[in-house]
Amino acid sequence: MNKHFKPDDPTSKPPTKEEVEDAVRTLIRWAGDDPSREGLLGTPDRVARSYLEFFAGYKEDADAYLSKTFEEVNGYDEMVVLKDIRIESYCEHHMVPIIGHAHVAYMPNNRVVGISKLARVVDAYAKRLQIQEKLTRQIAETINRTLQPKGVAVIIESTHQCMTTRGVHKDGVTMVTSTMLGVFRSSDITRGELLAFIGKG
Repeated sequence: MNKHFKPDDPTSKPPTKEEVEDAVRTLIRWAGDDPSREGLLGTPDRVARSYLEFFAGYKEDADAYLSKTFEEVNGYDEMVVLKDIRIESYCEHHMVPIIGHAHVAYMPNNRVVGISKLARVVDAYAKRLQIQEKLTRQIAETINRTLQPKGVAVIIESTHQCMTTRGVHKDGVTMVTSTMLGVFRSSDITRGELLAFIGKG
């Protein structure tokens, strides 16, 4: 039954689709319903296929997205900011959605990257089981490691359905996390300029 599957180990085999569908049927029974009734017959297959989309980040190489850079920037050395990148992730504690936005900024050091690649890095980590604090750090460290800029900043604002649809049932609560590296950490002026750009200053 592939009890020792390790996502990062290429020699470890993932569960088969049939095993996944059986697991979904078990969850349906646990919830109190009958997986053999008409409305639920196709649910195990749909859930299995949806998981491939929800957790596509496990098959993505975030570093590879930033491998192609451009050096013809005419000396541009001010910050690059990408605001309001939609985040769709899943809480690793309850496997329910985390929905929000990420703001990503970096200060170039002689080279820049296509802006769509920054959004792909966000997705590569968001589409995994996550906690927001770790997600924020992973995005920032990947950009810092691959682009080697003068600084990187990542701010994420999101709502957690593990808090709104269960437990304390508190709607309208936004969680904000940030990782500041390089000049965004050392310079109050640079950090303040970023916050002004994204409407938080």
